Amino acid sequence: MVTQPVLEIFAADDCALWPVGEHESFGCLVLNGKPTPAEVGTAVMRIADRNGTDFVEPGRWNGLGTWRDWLDVLDGTGCAHFGHDPSSTAECVGDTVRLTHDAYGTDGSPVTGLPADRVRRRVADAQQDLKDFLGLAGARAEQPLPANAAPVTAALARALDLAPSP
Repeated sequence: MVTQPVLEIFAADDCALWPVGEHESFGCLVLNGKPTPAEVGTAVMRIADRNGTDFVEPGRWNGLGTWRDWLDVLDGTGCAHFGHDPSSTAECVGDTVRLTHDAYGTDGSPVTGLPADRVRRRVADAQQDLKDFLGLAGARAEQPLPANAAPVTAALARALDLAPSP
């Protein structure tokens, strides 16, 4: 099992601000500190597109929202649904997090149980990947958008549900 933050992307058009990568529609781009400059551009364009034209204005974004769900799962008070196919879910049952591959599958779906501590570590690692991506994206924004790099980075932090990197 792999735990990493991904962003569903579409084939990107060219961008005047910075290069974007060529990707198949409905592919997934891993968000960590390793994307190429073109992949960072693609991710920022997709996040901005998802969050509308008021991307940099506080209070006007549609955040990824799943981190709060994961924290609820780990506290035993909720269920997390993943934002991509199949319709996977996670729920805490005692000291175990039960991961269902396809919660809406008609033939039953494989279920994996993991100790909550292990899931906590995986979630923390995924959050670190997002922080690394945010740092990389913020550094990339300095080149094409020096006057707007700080608001763009802050908007990305809000969309990723992270505090801005120092």
